[in-house]
Amino acid sequence: MEEYKNRAIPLPPPTSIPPQVLEVDKATPDAHVPRDPRLIRLTGVHPFNVEAPLSELFNEGFLTSPELFYVRNHRAVPQVADEEILNWELTVEGLVEKPMILTLKQLISDYNQVTYPVTLVCAGNRRKEQNQVRKSKGFSWGAAGVSTALWTGVIMADVIRKAKPKRTAKYVCMEGADKLPNGYYGTSVRLNWILDSNRGMMLAYKMNGEMLRPDHGKPLRAVIPGQIGGRSVKWIKRLILTGTPSDSWYHIYDNRVLPTMVSPEESANNPKWWMDDRYAIYDLSTNSVIAYPAHEERLCLLNGPEKYSTRGYAYGGGGRRITRVELSLDKGRTWRLADIDYAEDRYREVEQDLYGGQLDMWWRESCFCWCFWSLDISTLELRNSKDLLVRAMDESMNIQPRDMYWSVLGMMNNNWFRVMITHEGDYLRFEHPTQPALQPGGWMEKVKGAGGDLTNGYWGERTGTGYSEAPAAEEVKMTKDDINRSITLDELRKHDIAEQPWFVLDGEVYDGTTFLKEHPGGAQSIVSAAGTDATEEFMATHSETAKAMMSAYHIGTIDKATKNILGEGEVQRDGSSEKRPVFLNSRMWAKAILIEKKIISWNARIFKFKLQHENQLLGLPVGQHLLVRLRDSVTGEVIVRSYTPISETSKKGYLDILVKVYFDTKEARGGKMSKALDALPTGHSVDFKGPIGKFEYKGQGDCLINGDHIHPESFIMICAGSGITPIFQVFRKVMQNPSDKTRCIVFYGNRLVEDILCKKDLDALTLGQEEKGKIIHTLTRGGDDWKGLRGRISGRMVEEYCERNDETLVLLCGPEALETSMRIALKEQGWRDEQLLFF
Repeated sequence: MEEYKNRAIPLPPPTSIPPQVLEVDKATPDAHVPRDPRLIRLTGVHPFNVEAPLSELFNEGFLTSPELFYVRNHRAVPQVADEEILNWELTVEGLVEKPMILTLKQLISDYNQVTYPVTLVCAGNRRKEQNQVRKSKGFSWGAAGVSTALWTGVIMADVIRKAKPKRTAKYVCMEGADKLPNGYYGTSVRLNWILDSNRGMMLAYKMNGEMLRPDHGKPLRAVIPGQIGGRSVKWIKRLILTGTPSDSWYHIYDNRVLPTMVSPEESANNPKWWMDDRYAIYDLSTNSVIAYPAHEERLCLLNGPEKYSTRGYAYGGGGRRITRVELSLDKGRTWRLADIDYAEDRYREVEQDLYGGQLDMWWRESCFCWCFWSLDISTLELRNSKDLLVRAMDESMNIQPRDMYWSVLGMMNNNWFRVMITHEGDYLRFEHPTQPALQPGGWMEKVKGAGGDLTNGYWGERTGTGYSEAPAAEEVKMTKDDINRSITLDELRKHDIAEQPWFVLDGEVYDGTTFLKEHPGGAQSIVSAAGTDATEEFMATHSETAKAMMSAYHIGTIDKATKNILGEGEVQRDGSSEKRPVFLNSRMWAKAILIEKKIISWNARIFKFKLQHENQLLGLPVGQHLLVRLRDSVTGEVIVRSYTPISETSKKGYLDILVKVYFDTKEARGGKMSKALDALPTGHSVDFKGPIGKFEYKGQGDCLINGDHIHPESFIMICAGSGITPIFQVFRKVMQNPSDKTRCIVFYGNRLVEDILCKKDLDALTLGQEEKGKIIHTLTRGGDDWKGLRGRISGRMVEEYCERNDETLVLLCGPEALETSMRIALKEQGWRDEQLLFF
């Protein structure tokens, strides 16, 4: 550092590795990664997706410390010991004449080393603004998903040329070491971009003069200047030359701007939108942000400064230089030019070694870094204005648009950045559009809350005073207009009881007392949410119909203090020194580790999870379910589904779940949860909560339904596909107990013989007990050698084998079409509603 101290180039800010792992990370797969507590977590505790507070990021200056550099992780950080760094291997393969395997040691010793300043930007930067207009599929980045560092490494083109690309090679696919639910993270860029020395694409192992830290790609990463951060693959292991773009799931279904008219539902049901490479994002778009005035900053009008220095950042894409930044105090009618400081240019004025790499930018005109802008504005002018707007333009005359271009993934948001000015007595108060993640605040939240239309071209305001009315909302209304009660955390906590359960959804409080008996999932589903923020799992598991019912139970809104506390999220450590005897907790999520994945058929798997210790009971009554939670590694979307394990409920230390995987087809996207589980590597954790459900089989014919005991003499069990799992639990409990005289007949429908799940177990349970239990299989596509029934389960089929009586309980679990048709058919045969139980 000493030899560069007097040079006229910006050097990194003071830095130090955080001394210890934060308490919040100790129960996650990232327990080996120390982090800065100032970072704002955008997707809960894990995975780690963060940005710095905007003011602190800006105050560090042109270069960002590793501590405050934004992080986008899809899942766990690969763990690489220091002694393994130099032996890290990178392969160059595919359409090359000389495939290579290179260690990091060889990259350092055999290739020229360079050091470049490069700004990286997440494609989701400023997404919270889009989420205020309409919820996208992405989590809520603020305006600090951008950072700059000095990167040291090798020119990627040097490595590629040595492998001698074939003439048919058009793309370079990059793959990281982070294995995710849909395979390893991968993406691609064009080969000719990499070979263009003006684009500066590199493989970096140092950041601001020190070896990469775990969150930033230790020990090796790609750095792709001028393009979205998603192309700069961390923990890079493979360079694959191909004739077409990457076929990685993460290249296809992430980092795209679909046409604005494509809804989340359309994008989910029609895969063609994702396959069109015209919608893939590469170069960054022109963008600018106001850092000062900061959000909630107050400027005194008495004895204050005559002028205020407004400041912020701007960046372009594809190496294009920002040539002007303009500010407006009259809603864009007139503009004034700001001063621009391009600190990147100072590196062009020197030619020297820096941090072990040659700083040779003197010949390159491409701009790969952000610039800082400033403009002094008189306090009087600010006082007479209602807002401050900024926009930027690059050297290709690409200018930020006034209006937002909303899209499904909420990426590349770059409309004018607006700070609202409010005159409060002797002060001016400034409000930014939003605050990141679940943090409250920002003028967009205020306008939306007042019913304003954020898309009306006037930021939700009339041209005079007041707010314009928003168009008919596409989202289901879940609140009552005449409710204005503010509810404190103490009030909420007093109703975390089964007798009068209150819970929170999106900041609104609901009283579930009157719906305890009617809830399709049983009273426990409501009781488990009592006193908590249940937004994630409710939104992930409930239909539009269910959401429309919620206004009847709306009783108030949590106050700001409570919102902040709940927004911090819940943390339950699964490595606690206190060994709980029972794993499941209906009020809190608990983690279990995937240790084995057994393939049953082409689309069926048994996932074995290890509980927190070998003597721990699962704690799931027979006939009930548990919730499984995963977070989509690309969008951050929470996926919650209910499952019934097939392992014995008395089994200690382990949990087995049978899942049918619904893969993508040409016609439709597959099942989110089943695909995520199928792609989950062993050793990764999954969240569980429960039990839930309105039915429990106690044994000896004793059933508990919503707390009431009934005693049927027999069961008719109707199921299809993976709907066998709750049926199987009840059937097994009956058949394994010789003293249980309850009779059972199971109708089990599938397409093919190989689709029949648990067949050996079912056959074993009925062996020698045919009078007590019977299994009737029916197939819709049975082969010529199939001896059983054919076709779907129908009312006529049930009527042929079973006589209706008042002492029988019918249990049903399967697709909605099956449950609907059987309800109609059985009712026509005279079965009463109270005799039909749907899992």
